[in-house]
Amino acid sequence: MYFDHLTNEALELLKALIATPRTSRNEAEAATIFVHFIEEKGFTPQREANNIWALAPDFDEKKPTLLLCAHLDTVKAVNGWKRDPLTPTLEGDRLYGLGSNDDGASLVCLTQAFCHIAPRARTYNLLLLASAEEEVSGHDGVERMLPLLPHIDVALVGEPTGMQPAIAEKGLMVLDVTAHGRAGHAAREEGDNALYHAIDDINWIRHHQFPRVSPLLGPVKMTATIINAGTQHNVVPDTCTFTVDVRSNECYTNQEIFQTVSAALQSEVRARSFRLCSSRIAPDHPLLQRVLSLGPTNNGEGRRPYGSPTLSDQALMTCPSMKMGPGDSARSHTADEFICIPEIHAAIQDYITILDGLQLARSVKDC
Repeated sequence: MYFDHLTNEALELLKALIATPRTSRNEAEAATIFVHFIEEKGFTPQREANNIWALAPDFDEKKPTLLLCAHLDTVKAVNGWKRDPLTPTLEGDRLYGLGSNDDGASLVCLTQAFCHIAPRARTYNLLLLASAEEEVSGHDGVERMLPLLPHIDVALVGEPTGMQPAIAEKGLMVLDVTAHGRAGHAAREEGDNALYHAIDDINWIRHHQFPRVSPLLGPVKMTATIINAGTQHNVVPDTCTFTVDVRSNECYTNQEIFQTVSAALQSEVRARSFRLCSSRIAPDHPLLQRVLSLGPTNNGEGRRPYGSPTLSDQALMTCPSMKMGPGDSARSHTADEFICIPEIHAAIQDYITILDGLQLARSVKDC
């Protein structure tokens, strides 16, 4: 009955969030709703922009700190919805609505676990963060928050993984590349065609293999996605620009990949940023071992650590982190997004079981 009560509370909070527009950078009203929920639970949340965080009351800087993190924001509703995306709709055991799966369910379940465990004696500090701008990797989300928070030794990031532990996550780096040539008339042997230089470089991008392959995330993946050259059919282009999407594994930093690409290409290479890094947690970390001791998920599947190709707030963290939450990543950013009520019920139980009695040590790295 107790977990039924926690599930019903979580559902009411989730319905309120679904009914509130909260696309990235527009989470203010949703953040206020979340603040009120935490206050009603007896805690004193703090707010920075549209980020909300709460610390368990027995904070001790000598103890290790565990961060529970999930995001408030959603993407814009895609075409194809058969229901109103901002009207929480319960049909059978499914709750439909924008952000129900990504990332509302993880947020409300982690919140209930925090509120249950925070008043209890623990050997670690517990910190809850509802972040903004996750869907756009914005500067005013978790990146803005981390310097303001206490030293964080490990993070549990709530994302829809079917409550399977994602113990590594690919990073992202976008490269803007410019090939240079010399303009000339296409009818004569004039000019130096920048488009041909770009083709040579794109061919290198297509076929190059970085030698260090992750057992969880596989190889570094580079994909040319946009190209632009020329002004008219009879003019040899003097410049050609193209964009490369780079998905890094934990074996390389984004800076290392950039240096390799820059040295190999004849074109000029610029990285939009190096900030979205690959992340991981050690297979023997106590948090992961606690998760693996839970037994099967609510649908009967065994817990299987895996590597995730999708980005989350982990990309901006430098401390050990793992991703795990209710729902299915395949439902994210789709029409008629939904979460199943049994998934919420089971996730609350799992999170509380993980946190109750967890033993952590101080880490060298801070998030």
